[in-house]
Amino acid sequence: MESKVKKLINNSIIFAIGNFGSKVLSFIMIPLYTYSLTTTEYGQVDLLMTTVSLLLPVVTLSIYEAVLRFSMDKAYDPNRVLFNCLYLSLISSGVLTIGIVIAMIFHSLIVVLFIILLIVQIFQSLFSQYVRAIGKVKTFSANGILLTFLTAILNILLLVHVRMGVVGYLLSVILATLVSDLYLIVRGNIRKRIINQKVDNKLNKEMLVYSMPLIPNAIAWWLTSTSSRYFILFFIGAAANGIYAIANKIPTLLSVLNAIFFQSWQMSAIEEYDSKSKNEFYSKIFDYYFQFLFIGNSILIVILQPLMHKIVEKSYYSAWQYVPMLMIAVVYSSLSGFLGTNYTVAKRTQGIFLTTIYGAIINVVLNLILIPVMGLQGAGIGSAISYLTVLIIRFYNTKKFIRINLNYKNIIFNHVAWGAQLVVLYVVSGVNQYVIQGILFVVVLIVNRRIIIKPMYNLISKKSRKDN
Repeated sequence: MESKVKKLINNSIIFAIGNFGSKVLSFIMIPLYTYSLTTTEYGQVDLLMTTVSLLLPVVTLSIYEAVLRFSMDKAYDPNRVLFNCLYLSLISSGVLTIGIVIAMIFHSLIVVLFIILLIVQIFQSLFSQYVRAIGKVKTFSANGILLTFLTAILNILLLVHVRMGVVGYLLSVILATLVSDLYLIVRGNIRKRIINQKVDNKLNKEMLVYSMPLIPNAIAWWLTSTSSRYFILFFIGAAANGIYAIANKIPTLLSVLNAIFFQSWQMSAIEEYDSKSKNEFYSKIFDYYFQFLFIGNSILIVILQPLMHKIVEKSYYSAWQYVPMLMIAVVYSSLSGFLGTNYTVAKRTQGIFLTTIYGAIINVVLNLILIPVMGLQGAGIGSAISYLTVLIIRFYNTKKFIRINLNYKNIIFNHVAWGAQLVVLYVVSGVNQYVIQGILFVVVLIVNRRIIIKPMYNLISKKSRKDN
């Protein structure tokens, strides 16, 4: 058990290097975006990037999802899996080029750039998943840093110096992703791995049976996570969508923790699925993961207001009040994603789709009801409730193949502490708020001591014994 946890931690550290470099730099770029783009322009950029995330699984048939699962399966040749996934991806890209020609006829530069971005993202998803599947986690991590640094440099050039607005933003992402794709091709030895491979229709059918249920799942997950932007645009306007997009940037810091863990957890979950002790292993990791997310959530609430003062223009500052519900939505989303892995390792992807559909329906209904009444706050509340619904359904639904034992006392405490921090945030102001928030955070840290304090104590004790 300890060796399994150690391997998960080691992989997480490697992914942490890439994610902290990429995500933190992306966060640092917020002042640049708020300075160089109006709230309306930033709202447009956010919608374009959101739409890319929606269409990517549709145009690729989610085949990049099969790369990780099948390449790590000992029954399949990873190189053959890569070649056939690449073959299907090239067909998708060929179809998309027709859209580029049509957009050029109508002189729509934004649409042309949008489709090109979609194409380069196809290969980014495919190659990055493959290098992770074959154990090149350092390459995967380095690629994350490379992609973000290139995007940042090009953002500064095209948004600040050339002042190209939305077009400049899209161009910077396209060029950075293209270079990143080439990096993955070289570092992953992609060319050598696909030489002498042939199209395997039987394998393609197996992979599509696995991946295609993930298409409606991706759409449903998109409805749950990002459809609120379209409702905001319809009910309130593009400027409000810009505010909401900035509010979502703060929970991105919490998403860093999720991305770091989830990338390594997918690999460990697949490797340990056939183990006799899988229930104990999954339960232990879920407990640690839950505590880790709530500690991160608590930290962000403590620093929320002073952080927003420092990083955004005055026209965006009101976004702070919408952040807390979006942060707890990220927590529930992350935990439901953990349980979603149970379906993928068991190759029962239909279960992911069905559970996500329930959350999507609830989110759409709540958006229609809450946004006209509560504005942007309603969008955050709707997201949190829908993710919580998916989390609960998946917990009970996945018991048939993996049983996870919950620490109910810890779950209740962390929610009560989160509620207390929320009350203090909205009701108390000035120095008093920071003092009370600090005390609450220390309490959260003590109760969740197993995840931070105890490992640190063990590390210090171990070092002391070595020194003596």
